[in-house]
Amino acid sequence: MSQYDQPTRYGRIRAPVDAWLAKAPAEPILEPALPIIDTHHHLWERPDHRYLLHELLADLNTGHNVVATVFVECHAMYRAAGPVEMRPVGETEFVAGVAAMSASGAYGSTRVAAGIVGFADLTLGDRVEPVLEAQVRAGGGRFRGVRHSAAWDASEVIGNSAVASGPHLMKRPDFRAGLRRLTALGLSLDAWVFHPQIADAVDLARAAPDANIIVGHVGGPLGYGPYAGKRDEVFTAWKTGIAALATCPNVIMKLGGMMMRLAAYDYGALPAPPSSAVLAAHWRPYIEFCIERFGASRCMFESNFPVEKMGIGYAALWNALKRIAADTSADEKKDLFSGTARRAYRLD
Repeated sequence: MSQYDQPTRYGRIRAPVDAWLAKAPAEPILEPALPIIDTHHHLWERPDHRYLLHELLADLNTGHNVVATVFVECHAMYRAAGPVEMRPVGETEFVAGVAAMSASGAYGSTRVAAGIVGFADLTLGDRVEPVLEAQVRAGGGRFRGVRHSAAWDASEVIGNSAVASGPHLMKRPDFRAGLRRLTALGLSLDAWVFHPQIADAVDLARAAPDANIIVGHVGGPLGYGPYAGKRDEVFTAWKTGIAALATCPNVIMKLGGMMMRLAAYDYGALPAPPSSAVLAAHWRPYIEFCIERFGASRCMFESNFPVEKMGIGYAALWNALKRIAADTSADEKKDLFSGTARRAYRLD
């Protein structure tokens, strides 16, 4: 039986197993002085898993030079009462408190949650504006945008986002009206799609050229459920979508976050976590193609922790990303690890 005592269920988040992670092969930190902005992590307290400031700090302090982080919404700490559309503001209030703790300097030099990406239901259309204004106030100067996931698939095996109401959310007039309100306030959209929906993201970016759109997890290539055993077919379709998306100058791509969707290997069945070299070999074709098409100035690395912690530790993950970027120029590497993030999330 696997380290989780049950078969791996791709697309489902579960608590990482510390004893299994401890079996990871020892490896030195690559380029330890390289400044990193982790553009995508979560904070939560769930019945089976706690990942709050101290747990994040334990990962941040494993050897890489992470100078700042960006929190991305995960349905944590919503308000228990009040108008439904306002309840996600509770998450931003919670994270702003964590960010204030970090800014005190008492927890190290990393600026945790220097940027906050929260949730607001963009299908409210014009009525989303007061929600967005409340989010900005709650963020205490750190609120940078909204993630409203459109990740949806007809197969129940995939595990759709809770807020993805159908296959073409981004084409809905009410969603696009909400995006216009978001853009008018100078906020960005973090877009989470699966690879069959990349065309919708392209259509959205072209229809809203003033919107700043950040696509997460390299556009969500799927490798399980109905897509199992179709790696080459999926890769070809994904590349076609990514090439089109890269023609949209208002789109930035996050590189990472493939552990629970790509199914490149069954991490739950491995006797120990993969080395950074093994993970880099699995992820390299996707990440290198994104860099080739978007350019490093429109790409930025992400950890997607603690989700990726189901399959690899924080230090090894960033080593893997550094291995993939090893042949980039000094300027390109700066963009990939921090420069693009500073611009995209306005972290100066």
